[in-house]
Amino acid sequence: MDFSAKLTLPYILPNQAQKHVTMNESLRRLDALVQISVISMTETEPPGMPEEGDRYIVADGGTGAWERADRHLAAYQDGAWEIYEPQIGWLVWDEAQTALAIYDGTDWSALGPSSELDTLGINATADSYNRLILSANASLFDHEGAGHQLKVNKAAEGDTSSLVFQTAYQGHAEMGLAGNNNFNVKVSPDGQNFLNAFLIRSDTGNVGIDTYWPTAKLDVGGAVRIGQVTRADLPSPAETGAGAVLYVSDHPGGAALVFSDGADWRSVHERAIL
Repeated sequence: MDFSAKLTLPYILPNQAQKHVTMNESLRRLDALVQISVISMTETEPPGMPEEGDRYIVADGGTGAWERADRHLAAYQDGAWEIYEPQIGWLVWDEAQTALAIYDGTDWSALGPSSELDTLGINATADSYNRLILSANASLFDHEGAGHQLKVNKAAEGDTSSLVFQTAYQGHAEMGLAGNNNFNVKVSPDGQNFLNAFLIRSDTGNVGIDTYWPTAKLDVGGAVRIGQVTRADLPSPAETGAGAVLYVSDHPGGAALVFSDGADWRSVHERAIL
């Protein structure tokens, strides 16, 4: 074998004349292939006035001196372009994109800040479900001179985007958009059965406490309501129980507070059946 396996460096053979020529050729290749930094990876045509030592990764469709050199390393040495075939695992610093690229045997792929990672674990092991995982005492999402938003996005209204609070990896509280676009807060004693505690309707902004569908600005279990409530919004007196007090905006005698005696709604002042 007259050349090295990876970089094809020419060997000095026994009784070889002008050994310095072979040595210089090896040094010349090493100068081009070790600690590779290229000017660009998107050019298809050699520059008009290259400088000694300039290096490029030829983009698809190479022309001129770079013809049939797609994805190869082109180095300007001794006044001419030398083409080097990349090997699997070669790393190149792309000066134009300020990014690192790796050759996989077929093409170059970006690494580092400009790449997409399938998973990322920080002091922990990520998996196909929890693609991003952090194990630490705290985490900080800081501003960059102004404000900062943390976004949890879902594909469709029927999906869920929420924050889940766990103990020993068992959920005991959840807040967010669970199966719809209303903001919900719920808790669980066992991580399986959740109790709705707080709901904000996305269409009206009405707030419900211990209720599923508040019909007033504030609705506490259907028993206490604050806001523009109409008679059509009133629940059954038997449902709320005796003693429930509600504000009704379209009372026959004008806006008024009403209360439930368990059977009917009555005006607080007039005691009349509503």
